[in-house]
Amino acid sequence: MRRVVITGMGTISALGHNADSAWKAMREGRSAIAALEGFDEPTLRVNIAAQVRDFDPAAHFERKKLPLLDRVSQFTLVAAREAVAQSGLDFSQSPLGHRTACVIGTGVGGEQTNDASSRKLYAEGSQRLHPLTIVRRMNNAPASQLCIEFGLRGPSFAVSSACASANHALAQALALIRSGSADVAVAGGTEACITLGVLRAWESMRVLADDTCRPFCKQRHGLVLGEGAGVFVLEEYEHARARGATILAEFAGAGMTADAEDMVAPSVDGAARAMQLALDDAGLGADEIGYINAHGTGTPANDPTETRAIHQVFGDHAMHLGVSSTKSVHGHALGAAGALELVAVIGALREGVLPPTANFIDPDPECDLDYVPNTARESAVGAALSNSFAFGGLNAVLALKKAG
Repeated sequence: MRRVVITGMGTISALGHNADSAWKAMREGRSAIAALEGFDEPTLRVNIAAQVRDFDPAAHFERKKLPLLDRVSQFTLVAAREAVAQSGLDFSQSPLGHRTACVIGTGVGGEQTNDASSRKLYAEGSQRLHPLTIVRRMNNAPASQLCIEFGLRGPSFAVSSACASANHALAQALALIRSGSADVAVAGGTEACITLGVLRAWESMRVLADDTCRPFCKQRHGLVLGEGAGVFVLEEYEHARARGATILAEFAGAGMTADAEDMVAPSVDGAARAMQLALDDAGLGADEIGYINAHGTGTPANDPTETRAIHQVFGDHAMHLGVSSTKSVHGHALGAAGALELVAVIGALREGVLPPTANFIDPDPECDLDYVPNTARESAVGAALSNSFAFGGLNAVLALKKAG
């Protein structure tokens, strides 16, 4: 089976506009969750979010290009440019563009466009929407825009599986390279979901925190919405080695399952099977894992369920694992969550530092693992997992190894 490695990464999130700033904030446990900005709605109960701030689209895109780009596609392209630049690949060199896949996950797609269109149609009574509404709004717009910018002509598509979208997209890209359908893939996740409609919908579910995100903590009150994008360049190992590329990590395996039980209640068995399948796919034993970047949403239901799933898979070794949730600093970016969290996993593997679970006060008796509370910890990590468990009972877990 062909080995797959990561040779480029790029992000934009509430933590900053590049991967280095994001990793530094994760490592320091420095939260970007702050007062919600940009909404003049006195009845809105949502008062905090992890928003991408100080982002000027005009600084990144030509004026004639902007009408084609929803914020979700803008984020994708900014992250992709960083990832591609780091990889050192030039896709204009034939036949590389034809052998490069593109898979981008998103939970809701062009929600800024959708929100603006709904307001124009229903609030303003307009009978005509912008002619580019569809091409801005569709879920495959980020992937298609990325292909156009870099000339990627291999298998390309979007993945939408709520909070597991990014991990599912990365898993599909892994499969494409392993199968020989591509030698390179540009893959990840993106979300620009902080709109009035989305905020009202989440508000109605009563799962949002009103103070901050405190995963696995006794005082946790729920999740905090975030936004952003993470994009990675995946490459067949021999292809990367032949050109002398810097390998950030080995993408060793992935596990995917469906709970088939409930639309919102998480399942111990579904999560556990996904983790076990990722280990099996990567050829890793449970005792080889040194770090898990948890789904860790900070909701009453998710955190103890995920804890029990980790115990089920890792047995006695569970108590020797470092487990943390970086959603405590960058919020829950839905379809982009797994992509942002992959930066933390790569950082842990490369630097031997476990990013902390920030905002932690007291442990919950139902959450009894080592969650690396508040302060990063030096720890040599040879292999790690990254968990994403979505509404609808869809689970995707990635397994990575240290480059070597």
